[in-house]
Amino acid sequence: MAKTLGIILLCFLLLLVSLEIQGFWHWKFSFSVTETRQPCNGKAMYGATQGSLHPQECAPRCTARCSATAYKRPCMFFCQKCCAKCLCVPPGTYGNKQSCPCYNNWKTKKGGPKCP
Repeated sequence: MAKTLGIILLCFLLLLVSLEIQGFWHWKFSFSVTETRQPCNGKAMYGATQGSLHPQECAPRCTARCSATAYKRPCMFFCQKCCAKCLCVPPGTYGNKQSCPCYNNWKTKKGGPKCP
């Protein structure tokens, strides 16, 4: 009886090792972690996607957007102008304009970017 139990235990351990080598357990674990990291109700992109802000939320978002520039007044002026039109401000202090196409595509007469 003990010998049979030992053989069954050994077979079970070999099965676990072979599944680990094939990556089965890693795949199963990483799949469940990925599944739980999805944003709840889309709040991860709030304010960064077009039309997701209210006009009164533009000033604080633009303050954060323009915090790293030496030209705060023009940055704030154009950021608030763009936010009023597009109702979004890209995250961070620079770049990331792909999240707000309106903000990204609004150009000056010379073809440069209108929004900071």
